[in-house]
Parts: sequence; structure tokens; C-alpha cells
Amino acid sequence: MNQRTPVRRTASAALALLVLAVVPGCSGGVEGRPGAAGLRDPYFPRLGNGGYDVTHYDLVLDVDPAAQRLRGTATVTARATQDLSAFHLDLVGLTVDSATVDGRPAAVSRAGQKLTLRPDAGVRLSEGHTFRAVVRYSGAPRTLTDPDGSKEGWLRTADGSVALGEPTGSMTWFPSNNHPSDKAAYDIAVTVPEGLAAVSNGEPAAPVTAAGRTTYRWHVGEPMASYLATVAIGRFDTKNTKNTEKSGTAGGIEVFTAADRAVAADSTRILARIPEVVAWEARRFGPYPFASTGAIIGHPGDSGYALETQNRPFFPGPPNAGLLVHEMAHQWFGDSVTPESWRDMWLNEGFATYAEWLWVADKEGVPVRDSFDAAFRDDANWAFPPADPPTAADISQPPVYGRGAMVVDEVRRAVGDDARFFALVKGWTKAHRHGNASTADFTAYVEKATGRDLSELWSTWLYGRSRPAPKG
Repeated sequence: MNQRTPVRRTASAALALLVLAVVPGCSGGVEGRPGAAGLRDPYFPRLGNGGYDVTHYDLVLDVDPAAQRLRGTATVTARATQDLSAFHLDLVGLTVDSATVDGRPAAVSRAGQKLTLRPDAGVRLSEGHTFRAVVRYSGAPRTLTDPDGSKEGWLRTADGSVALGEPTGSMTWFPSNNHPSDKAAYDIAVTVPEGLAAVSNGEPAAPVTAAGRTTYRWHVGEPMASYLATVAIGRFDTKNTKNTEKSGTAGGIEVFTAADRAVAADSTRILARIPEVVAWEARRFGPYPFASTGAIIGHPGDSGYALETQNRPFFPGPPNAGLLVHEMAHQWFGDSVTPESWRDMWLNEGFATYAEWLWVADKEGVPVRDSFDAAFRDDANWAFPPADPPTAADISQPPVYGRGAMVVDEVRRAVGDDARFFALVKGWTKAHRHGNASTADFTAYVEKATGRDLSELWSTWLYGRSRPAPKG
């Protein structure tokens, strides 16, 4: 994601949840307990849920863009990680019309963002059991205001809508285990009025039109965090090609782009650079981690920021090369190697910002040291340590980006050899490919790879609360 700035970025249900929390084995066909309602994320403690691991989402949406309403069916396939008497999904604003678990009707209760499903007495959700929950829902999806003032969730656009989910907004349009630590494969089908397009993540099937409405289907085979899922609905010029860059790490992948027709002509040149950027980054960060790439370019004003939605980042208007490089770098750092919690956001943004520094060094002759020095002099980068933002409103603020990139460059200096440094980076993306990683994972990995105790580096650049003296 590019840096966000404000505007630039029933009592009965609660009682039902309380009963679920204190009565083991209540409802359902197995002696167990409800999964946790929240994963105690440092900044969003109610986000996500315990007791199961999602392996696949099948989302079928029928959208009325004029009324900004949808009808949806979410089929959630998951494996129980404990004996479950009930479990939770994250969903806000929409009405649940019905739900089943393993084909049997499930009892439904709501409290805040938590949708609780209690399986029928004949359904056993014992530890290790793979089960399937089907939730049918409808209504007008909400737009959420983040702690930093930016908008996410379901955003209305000039001719449709776009769903952007970082950090919490995906729960406005589908029920999920809405935390980055639980990644899954996806199939997404969206039906819209004929003449509009629906663009999502992954690889497309041929659209089908009947009775004045068109269904678009998308498949995401690699694991994806819920915050990276997107649907963009509108009038787009689309293009689907193969990456012809001569690179064994990026060649041959599918490149799907969609540009709002109002800015399509102005987007042509930058979209044509996607294969170049992906191949350039693959040579530095390791094999491109997905089967497709691309971009979605909306109309300026659709949102106040770009976002690294998996396979094809979303941009509010044609981006410059630096922003394209930043969001594409997130395909490695954030999308493939996903943070364990929102405290680890600097691992996304620090590396993506560093990719920009590397790009201008290669393409414009601006030494990385000059970019480092500019970031070092910027007082905004020293407001707090990048690995310890003080509040949820700070996870997308300058220290996470600029000082995060300084951490990466300090690691490069500690390694002392560019070939060894980029081998270290490629090893990191390989070791955690399609998984999750924390700051502690990163520091331990670097120290093991270098055979050095780098405690001083971490205490100064990653966790230090004051700016060190400039280096000579």
C-alpha cells in the first residue's frame, strides 16, 4: 500500500455469545468449546477468529451497482483446530439470510462484527475435521473509516464500486476469518448488469451473459489473506496477455489489466511497463510468487490510496513508475510473505519502499544512499519505531515506510556484499513463500543467514525511539 493519510485516507445477541463462551459443548454435535472470537492482534484484538483454519472461500455475488446492494453466498471450507461447539466469522452490516454447516441448518447469532454459527446437533466438528459452512447474505455493504481517517471496505465509484480491505474492510462484503494470519485459496464469481465488468484477484474464466446480466469468474490458487481480496465493478478497458519478458523467474505469467475508461488512454504507457517491473523485481527478490499479475486503475477519487490487492494492485488513477514498483514489490512482501499480525506491517512497507530506492538507483542514477539520507533527515520518520507503532492509526504512517526501508538498507550494509544481500532477500521470500512471518522471524533469519549478532542494528533502527547520530 502507498502511504495513507486522512482523507488523502443487541443485547440478546451479546447474551447468546456469552452463553457460548462459558458453556462448553453447548449446541453442536461434539463435546467442545466455541472458537475464540478474536485473535488478539495488537491493534485489532477482535479481528479474526480461533478454532479453525480456512482453506478455501467460494464467493458468489450478485451486485446491483445503482442501488449499491448485493446478494451473496459464501462457502467457507475450513479445518477445525480444536473440538468446536461453535465458531465465528467476521461480518459487518449485511443481513444473514441463512447458514448451514456440513449441509445442516446452523443457528446464527450476531454481536458487533462477529457472526456466530452453531452447528446442528448431528454435525460433529472435532479437531482435524474439514467442514464446510455456507452463509447466504444480502444488503448494502458498508464503507468503513479507519483509525487513520482513510476509507475502506465497499467504496462507491462513479460507475460502480471497489472493495478494498486493508486492514479490516473485507468483512463488509463477505464473511471470513478476517486476519492476515489465516490465508486461503479463493473462487470469486460476480454478476453485474451487462455493460459493466467485475474485476477481481487471480485468473479469469470467460464471462457469461444471460438475461441482461454478466457473470465474471476468478480463481486464486495460491493462499491469499482476506485483506488482499478485491472486486472492482465499472466500465473498464481490459487486456489479458502473457508476460514476454525474457526472465526465467517472471516469463510466461498471465498479465491482466483493467483501466477505467475515463483514464484508459492515459494508463496505456504505465500498464505496458508491468512485465518490465515484475521481471526487474524477480531478479532481485526471487521468482514471482503467483500465476498472474496486472493492475486495476480506477478513476481518480475512487480512493485516497493505492493498495497491493493480490495479483493486481488497485490504483486511483494512473500511477507513476515509483508507485507501480512499490505496489508490485508487495506481491513478494505482504501478499506472498504476509505479516503474522498488523504490528509486522513494516515488513510489507519497508521492503516496498526500498524497492523504490533500488528502482531510482537503477533507472535514474540516484544512489540508494541518497534516498536513505533523505529519509534519515525527514523528522516524520522518527515519530516512533517502525516495529512498534503506538496505535492502530499509526500502522500506515511514515516510520513504517521510510524508516522501515532504512532498516533494510542497514541490513544490506551489515551484509557488506550486494550478491550476498540479494541472496539473503531471495532466501527470505523463499522460506516464507505463501505463508506468514513476524518481525522476530525476520531478525532471527537475518542473524542465522549472516552468522552475526545484530542486536545493535535492531535496537537502533527497528526499535530505537531517537534518531542516531548521522554516519560519516
